[in-house]
Amino acid sequence: MATVLVVDDEPIVREVVVRYLAREGHRTLEAGDGNVAREVIESSDLDLVVLDLMLPGTDGLELCRWIRGRSELPVIMLTARGEEADRIVGLELGADDYVTKPFSPRELAARVRSVLRRTGSNGAAVEALEFGDVELERETREARKAGTAIRLTAKEFDLLWFLASHPRRVFSRDQLMASVWGYTAALDTGTVTVHVRRLREKIEDDPSQPRYLETVWGIGYRLAA
Repeated sequence: MATVLVVDDEPIVREVVVRYLAREGHRTLEAGDGNVAREVIESSDLDLVVLDLMLPGTDGLELCRWIRGRSELPVIMLTARGEEADRIVGLELGADDYVTKPFSPRELAARVRSVLRRTGSNGAAVEALEFGDVELERETREARKAGTAIRLTAKEFDLLWFLASHPRRVFSRDQLMASVWGYTAALDTGTVTVHVRRLREKIEDDPSQPRYLETVWGIGYRLAA
């Protein structure tokens, strides 16, 4: 059972989301604004936050930035906006996923399951991968470059682990969305682009001339180990 904080200023939205998450067996907490959400995050042992972008006072983007400044707590962002820029900004700040309003509560519950599955302990045996001076350990979800720890978000780790598990194989953005995010429907593949860029900034000596995460023009990406 996971503990999920639902942050939305609309009581009816919170009620619906909480009801569906409870059906999944999760414990839920609620907050109607960013200030209350901060207090709950600081005082509670949480597994995930469902965070509305438009909040009174501290908005969702600012709160997501605050969360990422202190932890890797998974965040699923809700947004009523349709502009790609808002989604990209949320992902750049470290959100693990986003759902656009109006949304299906069942879809949101499925996204929560997916993120928790990818970020939580699944009892897998200890596994490690290395390429160049980068090391990944699956059970502890630790990453190191030349022996120095690298802070990766949950989804960044998942994407890097997946590519490192299939060295030299080229994957399209749609394939990565399906394999790493678990989505088979058509979705904004800019999500993948953002995460690749952020990974390059963290593991490459020169992100503008990547040694590991290569772009195969017209196709997608591969890890050239």
